[in-house]
Amino acid sequence: MKKSLHTQTRQIVNRLARIEGHVAAVRGMVERGRSCPDVLTQLAAVRAALDQVGRLVLSDHLAHCVVDAAQRGDARRTLADLEAALERYFR
Repeated sequence: MKKSLHTQTRQIVNRLARIEGHVAAVRGMVERGRSCPDVLTQLAAVRAALDQVGRLVLSDHLAHCVVDAAQRGDARRTLADLEAALERYFR
């Protein structure tokens, strides 16, 4: 794995691993026939956890990639790339 300059990488990876486990548990709930409201509640929790990871990724990107690009004189392109990514993220 490529060494990252990002300070939140380990935290992001750990959160994603927990989300994977949570999704597997929700799949098990569906397979066991748990109630729809219970499944929906857990799906909302998964979505909230993914939103938190998205916030961490964005924060790390702003703190490192955007700052680094500004120091290199490449902020315009980096901000355009960020804007495009946010457009896809918020669809």
